[in-house]
Amino acid sequence: MRLVYLRPILVLAALAAIPVLGPEPAAGQVSQPAASKTRAVGRETAPRTSWGDPDLQGRWTNTTTTPLERPSDLAGKQELTPAERAQRDAAAGRDYTPRAGDPGAYNQFWTEPGKSSAQTSLIVDPLDGKLPPLTPEAKKYADALEALRRPERPASWAELNPYDRCITRGLPGAMMPGFYNHNYLIVQTPTYVAILVEMIHDVRIIPLDGRPHLGPGLRQWMGNSRGHWEGQTLVVETTGFTDKIREFTGHAQRLLNGDRVGTYQGSFGTPTLTLVERFTRVDADTMDYRFTVTDPATFTRPWTAATPMLRVKEPIFEYACHEGNHAVPNVLSAARAQERAEALRTSRPQ
Repeated sequence: MRLVYLRPILVLAALAAIPVLGPEPAAGQVSQPAASKTRAVGRETAPRTSWGDPDLQGRWTNTTTTPLERPSDLAGKQELTPAERAQRDAAAGRDYTPRAGDPGAYNQFWTEPGKSSAQTSLIVDPLDGKLPPLTPEAKKYADALEALRRPERPASWAELNPYDRCITRGLPGAMMPGFYNHNYLIVQTPTYVAILVEMIHDVRIIPLDGRPHLGPGLRQWMGNSRGHWEGQTLVVETTGFTDKIREFTGHAQRLLNGDRVGTYQGSFGTPTLTLVERFTRVDADTMDYRFTVTDPATFTRPWTAATPMLRVKEPIFEYACHEGNHAVPNVLSAARAQERAEALRTSRPQ
């Protein structure tokens, strides 16, 4: 169970109107004329800063119901028709009815589900829209993690993930959509880009001055990012991650829910992770955002996801995560209460 936050419902239908750009995963997968046309549109319509760089500044959201991985019933299909999008949006409502013994948490009022885009998955490479297989070692770790959390009765706060504990969603998790608060404030100078992530209020400071990455002895929750411009696109490479955020929520979600693959909510990372992000301002209200994950300790090959960002007028709200985090003490106290109840039952004479 997560927390309850202050943000009112924001844009629920905006992403449905975003013109989806042609995917640009790996060389050879998108024809050069299509890629050139996309870039040409950006050059003609995207604003620029007073010093001449493409202007990415403002408040943005990437809220969408498009899943990270392509559902099995859409296998082989990369785009939805408008009618198919409307049909899937109508069927995407979440059931908030509490399970037996569950006190309940969110209802529809607190969520910002958004709408689906024309993409059938956020993943655009591999072309099947699925995460690549885990390496044997990562699969072993993921299975052990899942076993630890089933049944959901953690022994201590250390068994809860960094997201539950209001530390971070890490990367790429912090830049991916979910069900609320997926809003971002971007500000620029000639030598820096800063990104305030509303959820868990992470702030990313990205130098543009060509400095090298930090040494391997310095590892951070969000890694260390270095940016540069490639034409109209801001390219950000992030390395130096700690392994404290190793979560496989995306895979657990797939295993637990079958084809009901939800949008990625967790985080992962190892010291071998390299994340390359590309931000391209398409026009006044749209940004093409995509990233490539390369982590040989986790995945058997790199993968790329694209999640368009839409400009919003609403302010960024304070995300007082830790201050309002009743989930951690309640989860732990409930687990101990269950254990006491079970011990009492087993101690009674039959």
